[in-house]
Amino acid sequence: MKIGIIGNGNIASYLLQMINVEKRVKGEVVAVLGRSLFNKEKVEKSFRATFFTDFESFINSSIDIVIEAATIQAVQELANKTLKNNKDIIISSVGAFKESEFTNKLTKTALNNNKQIYIPSGAIGGLDIIQSANSLGGLKEVTLTTVKSPESLGKNNVNKEEVIFEGAAQEAIEKYPKNVNVALILSLAGLGANSTRITIKVNPETNKNMHIINAYGSFGEMELKVQNNSMPNNPKTSYLAALSIIYTLNKTNKTIKIG
Repeated sequence: MKIGIIGNGNIASYLLQMINVEKRVKGEVVAVLGRSLFNKEKVEKSFRATFFTDFESFINSSIDIVIEAATIQAVQELANKTLKNNKDIIISSVGAFKESEFTNKLTKTALNNNKQIYIPSGAIGGLDIIQSANSLGGLKEVTLTTVKSPESLGKNNVNKEEVIFEGAAQEAIEKYPKNVNVALILSLAGLGANSTRITIKVNPETNKNMHIINAYGSFGEMELKVQNNSMPNNPKTSYLAALSIIYTLNKTNKTIKIG
C-alpha cells in the first residue's frame, strides 16, 4: 500500500516515523503534500518520501490512499478532489463535517467513485457502543465533558478550574475547532451535533487531555473516562488521536474487522 499524507506538521512527522522508519504499518508513505517547502529536506532525505506543494502532482503520484493530517480547510478544499481521483481518504480534521451540505457532498462523491472515507476514533473510545445503541433509535442522550490545560486551550491566565463552554457540539466545534474534534466524532457516531451536549473545562493543574462520555438509552447506561497524554511538541493534540490514525490505516488491510 502506497500512502500519501496531506500536511507536514507534528502528526505527519509522527506518521512518517512510524510507517517509513519503524515499519508499524504494512505500507509506505511515498508522497507528502504541504503548503510550503518547510520540512521538504527532512521528508525526502530522512523518510524517503517525495514532497509536493501542488495537489495535482501529489494526487497523480503512485499513492493508493490519502491521510489528511492538516486542517479543516484542507479537508474542505481537497477531500472531494481526492475521492474524485479514485483514492480512499482518512480524515483526521473531522470539524469539516460540521456542515451537513459538505458531508452529503463528500458522501455522494465517495459512493459515485466506489471509494471509502475513514474517520479515526481520535482521542476517545466507546464509539462502538454509541453506534450500536443508536442503530434502532434507542439512544436518548449523549454528553461529553472535556478537561484540558490552559496552554492547550489558549487560556494562560486561568488560576483554577473553570467551565469555558457549555452547549451543543455544533457550537463547540465552531468556537474551539482545534480542540474538540472529539465532540464532532461523538456526534457523527450518535445523535448529531445539535443534540450532543458538550462541557469544556480548563484546569491549570493538568497537563493531560481528559474526556468523559455519558450516554443512556434503551441499551442501558455508559460512562467512559479517557485521560490522554498530549503529542510531543503539540499540547493541543492528544497522542491517542495520532495512534487512532495508525489503527485506522492498519484496519484497511485486515480481512477480519472488529467494530
